[in-house]
Amino acid sequence: MQKEVISKPLPERQAKPKWLRVKLPTGKKYTELRGLVDKYKLNTICTSGSCPNMGECWGEGTATFMILGNVCTRSCGFCGVKTGRPETVDWDEPEKVARSIKLMNIKHAVLTSVDRDDLKDMGSIMWAETVNAVRRMNPNTTLETLIPDFQGIERHIDRIVSVAPEVVSHNIETVKRLTREVRIQAKYERSMHVLKYLKQQGQRRTKSGIMLGLGETREEVIETLHDLRTNDVDVVTIGQYLQPTKRHLPVKQFITPEQFDEFKAIGLELGFRHVESSALVRSSYKAQKHIN
Repeated sequence: MQKEVISKPLPERQAKPKWLRVKLPTGKKYTELRGLVDKYKLNTICTSGSCPNMGECWGEGTATFMILGNVCTRSCGFCGVKTGRPETVDWDEPEKVARSIKLMNIKHAVLTSVDRDDLKDMGSIMWAETVNAVRRMNPNTTLETLIPDFQGIERHIDRIVSVAPEVVSHNIETVKRLTREVRIQAKYERSMHVLKYLKQQGQRRTKSGIMLGLGETREEVIETLHDLRTNDVDVVTIGQYLQPTKRHLPVKQFITPEQFDEFKAIGLELGFRHVESSALVRSSYKAQKHIN
């Protein structure tokens, strides 16, 4: 018998709760970086994804950049990124990203990408080239790479390990039962294997993230946290799923701050080094802390 979900299903068009209200980003550092982004047409996920934490992260010298284009070969039910046939790989992109990081004087950069199942190497060569370019141009900048699963092919994952980012992250996104509906082409066990393999190959710090509000139960969330720790993940982020458009999966429930606090406490008890857990938490939230 299916256990109750964390909270009651939402009636249609219910207003977001007060804890999901976002303050407009402010501050001198934010204003400076916003000006640079607009002037030089720099591409950050922070701006293109309208991240609620942009002002806070930029104020701390952290920003997220997406490589390998903006069209994904997968069609996950939660994700607002376009799906279709991606453009040809731009081999000048590593230098462009590195220059953007230098212009913005970023202390800690997060790199992510669309899935590129259309490429023989799944985009892993571009990943390694980008990390190397950032290292050359920004030797004092630390890095987190938020990678796709590369279909679990270990030689592609090895390219990430070989360039030694301070943190390698791969998001599990949801609980096992909902994976087929939410992530479609991804597999729960494959993502767990990627995370475990990274550690086996010597990656010092690994990280994953999960969104809540898609119909998961409390017990399933705890089971997922346990599975992540069993696979030696060091850091976990837990946030509220928000529907990008009407074509995407609906929000089944809004998780309360008290429930997020409970999951944080459980995660710390399980042994995670860092647990970021609240409604507006996203994958790169407080990312600069996770290198320690």
